[in-house]
Amino acid sequence: MKLQQNSLKRSVIYAVLILIAVAMIMPLLIMIFTSLKGDAEFASEVKTFLPKEWKFSNYILALQATNWAVYFKNSFIVTVIAVAGSLFFNTLSGYSFARLKFKGRDMIFICLLLGLMVPAQVTIIPQFMIMKSIPFFGGNDIWGNGGNGWLDTYASLIIPELSGAFGIFFARQFYLSFPKELDEAAEIDGCGILMRYFKIYLPMSGPIIASLGILKTVAVWNDFFHPLVFTTKEAMRTVQLGLSVFQGQYSVAYNLQMAATMVVSLPLIIMFFVFQKHFVQSLLSSSVKG
Repeated sequence: MKLQQNSLKRSVIYAVLILIAVAMIMPLLIMIFTSLKGDAEFASEVKTFLPKEWKFSNYILALQATNWAVYFKNSFIVTVIAVAGSLFFNTLSGYSFARLKFKGRDMIFICLLLGLMVPAQVTIIPQFMIMKSIPFFGGNDIWGNGGNGWLDTYASLIIPELSGAFGIFFARQFYLSFPKELDEAAEIDGCGILMRYFKIYLPMSGPIIASLGILKTVAVWNDFFHPLVFTTKEAMRTVQLGLSVFQGQYSVAYNLQMAATMVVSLPLIIMFFVFQKHFVQSLLSSSVKG
């Protein structure tokens, strides 16, 4: 009887998980099938889930619609540098808050967490003014006047992404799970603060680096807001701004837009499947200790 109850309970759990999985994958399926539909299907009053006629040529048309080579180049440059820099600064800061004792540490960390409550829209105007007023760049004088500063440059897209409150908090939670004896042994061996980070903690940070790398890559790669505000030149556009080419004044080419979106999403999908094991491991370890 107990065996039957356990089997029934397991079946219910699996059924719920399958429903959740279907709900999660449904938007992806809709995007794929929409990208393969012809223009006539969108004008028709009868809407179907599957395409009536499979238009694989939509992907060719979408890739020919604009200068995707420039957009992908910009996105790759911004994403690689921003992610690499953020991993270094976030893990170093998280290590400092978790393993070092200094005056005002807890108060500084609380103030840092307050940044999680501030939406990006609130800080965008101060960020824009700072980027525009960088001295000696973009035609600016020593007082930051007369030019555009870092606007329409890679610096405006990379510098604000080099660190963040969430990344520091996530890294701190991970490093709190390490035993205190590790620091004591390192101190006895003569390891300084930075040497402990580079020689001990950083080599063991594979899970946190993988998970933060995935989250940061998705955030930077999919960022539409900051490139829209900080750039105006065609040569500085990213892939997310490139997707707007399919939106006209009175209509939207949904099939071509979905085809381009699938191509733009492929690097993120591949990266997640490669690093998903480390991602899950880091989530579990970060939630153990607070």
